[in-house]
Amino acid sequence: MTGPRRSPFSLLPSRRDYAQLGRTWRGDIVAGVTVGIVALPLALAFGVSSGVGAAAGLVTAIVAGIVAGIFGGSNVQVSGPTGAMVVVLGPIVVSYGAGVVPLLSLMAGVIVVVVGAVRWGRLVTIIPWPVIEGFTFGIAVIIFLQQVPSALGVESGASSSAFLTAVEAVQNAEGEHLAWALAAVAAVALVMVLAPKIHRAIPGSLIAILLVTIVARLASLPLESIGSLPEGLPAPAIPSMTPELLAALAGPAFAIAALAAIESLLSARVAASLSDAGAYDADRELVGQGLASIASGFFGGMPATGAIARTAVNVRAGARSRLAAVTHALVLLAVVYLAAAWVSEIPLAALAGVLIVTAVRMVSIPTVSAVLGSSRSSAVVFVLTAIVTVAFDLIIAVGIGFAVAAIFALWTLSRSGTVSREALPGDPEPGDDRIALLRLDGALFFAGAEQLLETTGSIKGVTVVILRMSQLEMLDATGARVVSELMSTLERRGITVLVKGIQPEHLKLATRVGVLRALRHEKHLFDDLDAAIAHARSHVAREQSPTG
Repeated sequence: MTGPRRSPFSLLPSRRDYAQLGRTWRGDIVAGVTVGIVALPLALAFGVSSGVGAAAGLVTAIVAGIVAGIFGGSNVQVSGPTGAMVVVLGPIVVSYGAGVVPLLSLMAGVIVVVVGAVRWGRLVTIIPWPVIEGFTFGIAVIIFLQQVPSALGVESGASSSAFLTAVEAVQNAEGEHLAWALAAVAAVALVMVLAPKIHRAIPGSLIAILLVTIVARLASLPLESIGSLPEGLPAPAIPSMTPELLAALAGPAFAIAALAAIESLLSARVAASLSDAGAYDADRELVGQGLASIASGFFGGMPATGAIARTAVNVRAGARSRLAAVTHALVLLAVVYLAAAWVSEIPLAALAGVLIVTAVRMVSIPTVSAVLGSSRSSAVVFVLTAIVTVAFDLIIAVGIGFAVAAIFALWTLSRSGTVSREALPGDPEPGDDRIALLRLDGALFFAGAEQLLETTGSIKGVTVVILRMSQLEMLDATGARVVSELMSTLERRGITVLVKGIQPEHLKLATRVGVLRALRHEKHLFDDLDAAIAHARSHVAREQSPTG
């Protein structure tokens, strides 16, 4: 699925990206600082939760935030580590170790760049709504389960299953660590819930983490902290790789690339609906996000995607240009150089509290109710996608959800196609009972073509069959082939077949498949129903005449 032919330079930054900067730069800087404050605890938490460490999460938010902000296809998109990416990376880190993540980021980034370069960006628009909501719900459940060990003050197990890890953590939780960890989580959650009620601009997550960190430090509470962070960005380096490792990581890299593309484009689409800063370019967005992941990999970071929550904060804070996203990354960079020692003291339980609240907020009860109440098929797709996401894999869940949604859609579409016998218009004439007028409506394609054979197979005692195809809205090769076989079968039974009203868009397909060749005579194709009926009556009259 490609867009209109455009210059390759349309995928690159241009002066048009900053045409309004002269009047928007103040608001963009304010928005960027706001998002940077919100993004700090999330970047740290996602890095820890994925298994690659807080430093990797922070590096990703900085490097990917700048690169995607400049090269991406949205003026207000904010990129970095996300909960969905954490869900995919977790099992990979357990299987291969955290050291492969920069290489995965590089591989996935190259794939996403290629997908954008060949103009496949609009493919995401065909993902059904129940599938999107289903895997969003599943991601929220997994993020919640992944935080259970830190929330209980125990180490995470070696299992790649978030559910099993959570169960094991509950079994191992005990003593003083449990009480203080739960208290830290509760304090963070309370502040994050109350802060927006006081004023929506208050960064609840940051304030909560500061309060818990200060109390834990002053009271020497037995809470495990993030640990040392680098006091600057690491030097860029090519991740170590071997042919064997590249082959082993090919599957995970494609899965990560698929997720990065889907989540980034969904986020950009949401941003375009929230902001008047202009539409987004889906293909350029993929190129920008791919370059962001590549750059993140060179600096030892994680794969990056567009972040819906941070993008929404950016828009609400007044962002109108790419300067906001770049400013957000520079704020985080300042934290690395100026406050790394303080950030290292943040308790892991506090970060777990941030992600637990984030996971709960990802689930919109009205949206879930709307999906479940819309139709039985939508409810099945939603529930199935969510279950597969939690139990197996997010990308598999999207594939299965999409396939099931497609089956339901085909089933519904096939039922829209009908074949009915109509009475001949006007006053009846002798011999009209020997003429069958069949009207084809809706869609005639592979999923419903057999209905035509079943209906016409029950017709008895006729001499002429008129196939009225002018009301047919959809015809595929299978449907056209069934029409051709039906006509040949009727002709072999001595029944003359007349066809009325093949639509121009169906005529070429019908000709190629053999519908017209199946007619006994080229004059048996009509544009007018009255002419077809008159011809049919003449056939019946000749048959019933003494010399017929």
